[in-house]
Amino acid sequence: MDLTTTYLGLKLKNPIVPSASPLSNSLDSMRRLEDAGASAIVMYSLFEEQIVHESAELNHYLSYGTESFAEALSYFPQPKDYNLGPEEYIELLHNAKRALGIPVIASLNGISTGGWISYTKKMEEAGADALELNVYYIPTDPKLTGTDVENRYVDVLEAVKKNVHIPVAMKLNPFFSSMANIAHRLDAAGANGLVLFNRFYQPDIDLETLEVVPNVILSTPQALRIPLRWIAILHGRVRASLAATSGIHTATDALKMLMAGADVTMLCSALLKHGPQHIKTVLNEMNQWMLEHEYVSVQQMKGSMSQKSIADPSAFERANYMKALQSFRLLS
Repeated sequence: MDLTTTYLGLKLKNPIVPSASPLSNSLDSMRRLEDAGASAIVMYSLFEEQIVHESAELNHYLSYGTESFAEALSYFPQPKDYNLGPEEYIELLHNAKRALGIPVIASLNGISTGGWISYTKKMEEAGADALELNVYYIPTDPKLTGTDVENRYVDVLEAVKKNVHIPVAMKLNPFFSSMANIAHRLDAAGANGLVLFNRFYQPDIDLETLEVVPNVILSTPQALRIPLRWIAILHGRVRASLAATSGIHTATDALKMLMAGADVTMLCSALLKHGPQHIKTVLNEMNQWMLEHEYVSVQQMKGSMSQKSIADPSAFERANYMKALQSFRLLS
């Protein structure tokens, strides 16, 4: 079977790409991902907070409004708790490019247009094949409009694009008032790819200590429904590559995303649960399914179940809402 695909202009041997996670914190771990069959690797994110702590603009966006919600200050880890510092990250990226035979995509997580963006150039110089830009932003100011929030994403993208020549993908969350419009705006602003969707890790409350604490819950396959819908809607409507992430655990999940229109499918929780060798399992099962259903290539199936390709496009929209409800029957 021809599993090759193209993402961010990069020709990949298959559509399985490990997303940013602790599995890319070391060269040894990245080698295991490559050996298991990964076609590219998105490195663990380097955070803006690690690069520039003295930025007044950054301080504004992290602290504005938090006087009303003291626990908000604990949403971000202390600098000493981060896994890798900026220089160590660049060194690991450089070493990974020398050691691996697959594309390495650097990941940068930030919210402002400050001096930290200069590190995108260092990533490019270290050999990154592309950059995934993760604007992890929770607007808490009630005076901030939806347009203000969207402009921040576009501004950060444009600032990064001016600084590098490698492809840039934007990792988004699904909580925009008009997902199609922000996708179109980012596409027009030069995004080479859209990664759908980022998962916000929500804090929890410890009833014994009465503290707000971090609580990471790995995804389940049910989480794929939101990116499945939006990739199916956006396929063919934007020039940017589409990457599916969140809820992809099995070959079945990956195949669904490809049929919706994804160029690649990104795994994280499944690899944290089962280890890098799970990639080999997913690829073997994809091959078997394609053989049984007479598909000869990923390209043949890509987008075949997108909104523009199916007989009932309303299945991805509200017009199908009543049908969905009517199809459910309570067990007597």
